[in-house]
Amino acid sequence: MRNNDNSVNIKSYHHGDLRSALVTEGLSQLAAGDAETLSLRAIARNVGVSATAVYRHFPDKAALLKSLCVEGDRYLAARFRAAQEKAGVGKPGFDAVGQAYVRFALDKPALFRLMMSKYGRLPDAGAEAGEAFRILLEGIARHTPPGTSAESQRVSALQSWALVHGLATLMLDGLVPPNDALIAQVIRTP
Repeated sequence: MRNNDNSVNIKSYHHGDLRSALVTEGLSQLAAGDAETLSLRAIARNVGVSATAVYRHFPDKAALLKSLCVEGDRYLAARFRAAQEKAGVGKPGFDAVGQAYVRFALDKPALFRLMMSKYGRLPDAGAEAGEAFRILLEGIARHTPPGTSAESQRVSALQSWALVHGLATLMLDGLVPPNDALIAQVIRTP
């Protein structure tokens, strides 16, 4: 394949799972840039397929971006679970989840910003909310008194999310230095 055109190396055309290969390449490109500069044509070229092959799996760029958000939610949920397992149950585990959120944002800023855009999963979308938000809701449920209404738990989850999201955004925007000790100080359940 030549570097300056859209020709394809036919030998690499057949993939066991082209959709996954496209998502993986999209995540790779996202790590090097941002969602606006993501190119379906470049993704196709790097995977070794024609640009039209992408459209068999993603009708447009928005569909690919939504899939990248779903994958980002999986990464974030895995980090939440690992943080909980390491810190244990109770407040330490809940705080570790919040700290993992901020560290995820700092480690994968373009993916994080994409996930928090119109392409991401809305927390109040029920089953569509994503696993990461469900982990947060489960943590809230464990920390609220028995009989607390679902609405009160939802508000508590929003408060917790606002705290960690605010800190992550402040750090990403350079208004607060990214510092693990500071993250642990700010995200501490009373």
